[in-house]
Amino acid sequence: MPIILALETSSELASCALLKEDTLFARASSGVRTHSQAILPLVQELLAEAGITLADCDAIAFGAGPGSFTGVRTACGIAQGLAYGAGLPVLPLMTLDAMALACREQSGARDILAVLDARMGEVYWAQYHDGVLTAGPALCAPADLAALPTDGPLTACGNGLSAYPEAFADRAWRAGALTEIMPHAAQIAQLAVAALAAGAAVAPAAAQPLYLRNKIAYTSAERQVINAAKAAA
Repeated sequence: MPIILALETSSELASCALLKEDTLFARASSGVRTHSQAILPLVQELLAEAGITLADCDAIAFGAGPGSFTGVRTACGIAQGLAYGAGLPVLPLMTLDAMALACREQSGARDILAVLDARMGEVYWAQYHDGVLTAGPALCAPADLAALPTDGPLTACGNGLSAYPEAFADRAWRAGALTEIMPHAAQIAQLAVAALAAGAAVAPAAAQPLYLRNKIAYTSAERQVINAAKAAA
């Protein structure tokens, strides 16, 4: 079993996780404005708890998006910096995949709809069957998602459902939706094991966020985070 360090900062919740053998260590911090300051101390705590150094890891995974522009760039930049300093590969993984895995773990559902609030009156979404992506990822207005046909019962999850309740009020999958599920590094770490085995790892410089809106360049503050991560490594 590879040792995976995972980072997730695409939403209001920043989290990191370390998967070592059969043990999953995790930390989280709320407050979107403090993600860049919070994540490195959390990583240091995890490594200390697991009794390893960053160089002992096999790869660094991160939630590549979709999500907030600043959030996904923060995770990508820190993952690149840490991986570059430690000579590790990087695994960019989709946040909606992590949400679907969390939903499946909690509910046992086979057919899942993950819906993340994209702000600006829109949602990110993807649909899954037995853990396999069957539709999306996509960005659309809540009403457009509610109008999409679905085959059979779905278990829905994500804060996009609670952000626009009126749009989904008459959909059968809105009842019992797990709206508290958000992207988390714990699921990113689990997904990374299969992704690493499948050869999905890339060099740090090749890691990129997943945007469903127009791409934006790194800000000066975010470049400082990347440089700080490199120095810490």
